[in-house]
Amino acid sequence: MEIPDRVRSRLTREDHIWLTTISPSGQPYTSLVWFLPDGANDLIVYSLPSLRSRNIGTGAKVALNFNSHGGGGVATFTAHARIDDTLPPVAENTSYLAKYRFHIEHHLGMTVDAFSGRYHVPIRITLTGVRTS
Repeated sequence: MEIPDRVRSRLTREDHIWLTTISPSGQPYTSLVWFLPDGANDLIVYSLPSLRSRNIGTGAKVALNFNSHGGGGVATFTAHARIDDTLPPVAENTSYLAKYRFHIEHHLGMTVDAFSGRYHVPIRITLTGVRTS
């Protein structure tokens, strides 16, 4: 999938992205999540066991978007998400910790181990399309 350079750079520099999942009844739910790029078209998200992770289950279509004030215009992604138990826990994911350790410890006031224990549902999101303005 072709991602414009200005959008790809946001995938590496932004800390948050909005993730929309769909419940079994068809109700969309949007939540702000931390994410880590993993390869060309994958993102990793760690979640609480929640409505978000239940909606994803073993696989689901999802949508993601950046806040428009982040620069580079609007970017909306279509994607496929699944729980990926092959991913390491947060406490062992050095790339994720390089990006979010400060936020975990100083903004949330949690230890890495406490965060890892709470946000223990690993989600792999594979981007399938992008729309930009």
